[in-house]
Amino acid sequence: MSLSQRHLALILIAPGLVLVAALFLYPLGFSLISAFSKDGAFTLEWFAKAFELYSTDMVFTVVIVLTSCALTALAAIVIAGTLTLGENRWIVGTLKALYRWPLFIPFIVAAQCMRTFLAKNGLMNNSFVSLGLMEPLQAVSYLDWRGIIATFVWKQTPFVALLLAGALASIDRATLEAGRNLGASRLRVLIELALPQVMQTLLVALVLSFVTMLSVLSVPLMVSGSQPTMLTVDMAFRINAYGDYATANALGVITYLISAGAAILYLRRGLSQEAPR
Repeated sequence: MSLSQRHLALILIAPGLVLVAALFLYPLGFSLISAFSKDGAFTLEWFAKAFELYSTDMVFTVVIVLTSCALTALAAIVIAGTLTLGENRWIVGTLKALYRWPLFIPFIVAAQCMRTFLAKNGLMNNSFVSLGLMEPLQAVSYLDWRGIIATFVWKQTPFVALLLAGALASIDRATLEAGRNLGASRLRVLIELALPQVMQTLLVALVLSFVTMLSVLSVPLMVSGSQPTMLTVDMAFRINAYGDYATANALGVITYLISAGAAILYLRRGLSQEAPR
């Protein structure tokens, strides 16, 4: 590459680097400094305050996101497996036409939809009462941790299923057909032959979903306003109610470490698969 080409390459990537520095690196550095300092001196006071006030919410956040990821993976495997190995054209065509819709719905709209669906007098309970499956006095609200999980799973399943279905469609069909010819059921072919070949894609999709769900504010705020709640709500509360940016930044660093843990697990799995055997 000649010198002029190098300069041209730098000019082309410069706007992107400036945006990354201004919109990500600078706020991240400012937040880290704010979380670890007080009056210009190093301190862990804000982290101690964050653990004292919100340790329950930290556990709640991790449990909610991990449970949502597990249920999302299960639903995505069912959808992708049906799309790839299904033999009923009507079911496959209907599923293919419908499963992507939540991809185009913002989280805040999804949260509002769930509020009207899962409330005590919402669409779900009213439908059960109308069908005679439930007495009106038996209706309960699901606008708590169950509503958060339902919203996350409903919103993220199409994303994971889309990536997984693409990966399943790209594997060698001869292997799957051989399994079927030997008498294996479609479920066994999916679990024992197809899924091991696309596990890396599934893991990537789940790590991305994990980080996405960890950063969503609108869903826990609108679906479940009571305690315990997720760390994003706590950060917003510290800033809006008290102007306490230091504790909010400490909670942000803790959230970043949780998401980094998921990334490390993914990288370690990728490196172990690439290592020579």
